[in-house]
Amino acid sequence: MKPFSDCPKAGLAEIRGVFTDIDDTVSSDGRLTADAYGALEALKKAGLLVIPVTGRPAGWCDHIARFWPVDAVVGENGAFWMWLDGRLKSRFVQSDAERAEGRRRLDAVRADVLREVPGAGIASDQAFRYADLAVDFCEDVPRLPRADIDRIVAIFERHGAQAKVSSIHVNGWFGSYDKLSTTKAMMRELFAVDLDRERERWIFCGDSPNDSPMFGYFPNAIGVANVRDLTDAMPHLPAWITEARSGAGFVEMARALIGARRGER
Repeated sequence: MKPFSDCPKAGLAEIRGVFTDIDDTVSSDGRLTADAYGALEALKKAGLLVIPVTGRPAGWCDHIARFWPVDAVVGENGAFWMWLDGRLKSRFVQSDAERAEGRRRLDAVRADVLREVPGAGIASDQAFRYADLAVDFCEDVPRLPRADIDRIVAIFERHGAQAKVSSIHVNGWFGSYDKLSTTKAMMRELFAVDLDRERERWIFCGDSPNDSPMFGYFPNAIGVANVRDLTDAMPHLPAWITEARSGAGFVEMARALIGARRGER
């Protein structure tokens, strides 16, 4: 990972849009600051597409698509995308029947996690989810040690589910999708963009292991500084890293990107 301050301005000036994680990337210590929200709006006003790609639930994504200055949002680690086109629209990767069967199977995972990992909790936003199970290891429960987080992942995998670790939750689901596969599908269907042909013209900004597929795919992926906290759990790291952590790092990225588009040095 190279300092983002060394990123060539000419390359930044060619960027068409920004994909971004939310928790601990746009937010800071669980809060969305005015500066970070303003950075989202500034990116939009500069003519860039802005698309959060998050593990947060459908209930949150409904709000984000309706009220945030974004063009669309990918939620629950790729289970769907939502966008506003006069009214809210949603596109799910799986059928209703597939999601119902997945939720049934996740009930057994939930029982095993709560029995086998003392201190783990079910995420407070679980009631607003369509497709996955989110296990809280530090948001609303005392932080669990890394060994317990690994045990949660192992329980999901024992049941045949996928499991991804964010900065606050272990998210698990049944299905072959992830943040990257759904982002690529969304861009083809919604924006007529083939990311495989122009991935160098898009930025992904993130901070945690569930962002690793995006880091590996985008040559201009950026990690906010707290990405260093979990690098040992990531198969792929971002090309660039900001000086500041969390939302302040996102603001740092946005200002540099907008400045490059204006020709600032």
